[in-house]
Amino acid sequence: MNAPMNIDRDLRADFPGLVTGEGASWHYLDTAATAQKPRAVIDAMARAMGEDYATVHRGVYARSADMTAAYEAARRRIAALISGQEDEIVFTRGATEAINLVANTWGAANLEAGDRILLSQLEHHSNIVPWQMIAEKVGAHIDVVPLTDDHQIDLDAAEAMITGQHKLVAFGHVSNVLGSVLDAPRAAAMAHRVGAKLLLDGCQAVPHMPVDVAALDCDFYVFSAHKLYGPTGIGALWARADILDAMPPWEGGGAMIDRVSFDGTTYAPAPQRFEAGTPAITEAIAFAAAADYVAEVGLAAMHEREGKLVARLRRELGAMNDVTLFGPHDSAGIVSFMIDDIHPHDLGTILDEANVAIRAGHHCAQPLMDYLGVPATARASFGLYSTEADIDALVEGIARTRKIFGKA
Repeated sequence: MNAPMNIDRDLRADFPGLVTGEGASWHYLDTAATAQKPRAVIDAMARAMGEDYATVHRGVYARSADMTAAYEAARRRIAALISGQEDEIVFTRGATEAINLVANTWGAANLEAGDRILLSQLEHHSNIVPWQMIAEKVGAHIDVVPLTDDHQIDLDAAEAMITGQHKLVAFGHVSNVLGSVLDAPRAAAMAHRVGAKLLLDGCQAVPHMPVDVAALDCDFYVFSAHKLYGPTGIGALWARADILDAMPPWEGGGAMIDRVSFDGTTYAPAPQRFEAGTPAITEAIAFAAAADYVAEVGLAAMHEREGKLVARLRRELGAMNDVTLFGPHDSAGIVSFMIDDIHPHDLGTILDEANVAIRAGHHCAQPLMDYLGVPATARASFGLYSTEADIDALVEGIARTRKIFGKA
């Protein structure tokens, strides 16, 4: 594991996307949307797509066998990343598909009319809409937990709300807007006390901190590769083995079957039962390369360092009397804010002229924006390649924007 000091000195050079076409530094502060890719991941995917390429699970020739071994090794690597087991990992197109898979398999088999689902006010649309769809289909109801004053999921309120009618609790482990970190073991104890299952959206947690699904005591955990410095088009669903084994298949096709006849079809065991068709072979191998890369850097060191960057940016922004900050002071790598009378889109456009990239908008969390009483926020989000220079550039860009708007 590299010492934290190497993060500043070495890692930006590993990421070819952090330089503009003119050769200048690009201050990329939108990692919560998608992370830049290190050369190690790019090279791993290129090799898998080039000299190593073959199909998996089908060919009897040597290269196919080698690629199959590499693909299943990637599953083991992703399981190890979150301290899970190989047979508990289903590869999906991303966290969104993983949540939809749970809703349409476990949810369809276990939710009935009158049952309740507990969500929170800060959820990403991907952890709202699939539950609305299955709830409408089966006649279940959705309850929404409010936030605390510092914009964390209010677990006191959740414990007062939850009943034996609740069959599922689905919370974000880390908010993609606020960076607030859920007390997941407490949420799990609350859910299990009434017999409900807990699903955690880990998209913003896995890239920023060590995750141990056993310690979290959740039942489902989902995350995406592209936020973990890996490729787009692949993610993972982790589920407890007994739950996964009992879930019916969702999509039908090749690879997820045991035997097919016109008299009936039998299905492969989990997790293969949920991976119909030719899988994302090269993406899975690159996903594993990304896991190796962050493990070498050290997730704990990354989390500590990003915390220092968050603290500094919040101090800088908090000193501006026309800035409103959202989220807790100890957010995980994310700072959302608004400047009075300057729309986040205008701020983002002007910052882009100075090679500073932030996110501006509702961040796929419109119910949260309504709760906060704002149409949008500006969001700066850090990654393992972020430095103090990125904050300097952002603060200078904000000063320039305020001057343009007559607020100097």
